[in-house]
Amino acid sequence: MARRRGRGYGCAVTVQTLPAFGGLLRQWRERRRLSQFEMSVQTGVSARHLSRIETGRAEPSRAMVLRLAEALDVPLRERNALLVAAGFAPAWAETDYWDERLAVAREAVGWILEHHDPLPAVVVDRFGNLLDFNGGAGFLMEGVDAELLSGRVNLARVALHPRGLAPRLRNFGEVRQYFLDRLRAQLAVDDHPDVTGLIEEVRAYRPVAEDDGGWDGASPSPIALPLRVRSSRGDLSMFTTIATFGAPRDVTVAELAVELFFPLDDTTRRAFEAAAGGGGTDPIGAAEAARTSREGD
Repeated sequence: MARRRGRGYGCAVTVQTLPAFGGLLRQWRERRRLSQFEMSVQTGVSARHLSRIETGRAEPSRAMVLRLAEALDVPLRERNALLVAAGFAPAWAETDYWDERLAVAREAVGWILEHHDPLPAVVVDRFGNLLDFNGGAGFLMEGVDAELLSGRVNLARVALHPRGLAPRLRNFGEVRQYFLDRLRAQLAVDDHPDVTGLIEEVRAYRPVAEDDGGWDGASPSPIALPLRVRSSRGDLSMFTTIATFGAPRDVTVAELAVELFFPLDDTTRRAFEAAAGGGGTDPIGAAEAARTSREGD
């Protein structure tokens, strides 16, 4: 089997095991709905040379790979994949979230979680796996089976599993569609088998309590899709926003998302304030216990 030494590597790379760079580049260009001419105008690279790169008749330099990836707004993980496909070393590290090197990032995220309390806030990775959450989220998850909150905790599973939030969701159909849309958007970027598996799992979930009207494609909220949950302190109605890091230089940091829940009515706001004040549940203690479990994984 023919082998060559990958540029930028200190070890041999088997050509047949590397995805064709030209094919990957063409996929990203088409995903961004750009013609070769439009991409040429955007990058300053001639359409003829782009064609030669896509067909494998020309090999791009490392600088060219990064230039094209930047123009196509390719996520960092996939930029690494493009570099490897072209025979170069990855440019961006992928650091474990709990690694000391990400302490500053975790501190920033922790500040957001703490200051958003008593309203719920969660930190998730690209698959929606839970990395951290605050006391308000702990209250929101009351009644969720402990097994779903141990090991690798996935937000879609916690929300839709029969032993998760599903028995308390008043708009199960809408919420399930919301998670399916998020997962399909991730699949368009990263066809990881975990995403495919989660999509199939979410599609299989069915409501286990009364759903106030199935999802019909229209949001009943003038702001955003609401999360409507029955709780020990009355019905909760919330919408979410998502915060991400600007200009990340680490794959993990680039894929972090902080999801913040906001009340759609005063009843919901008062319920979280009362829960934080004590009485019946210990959401902060639950959050800390789950966080300790995750850090030890």
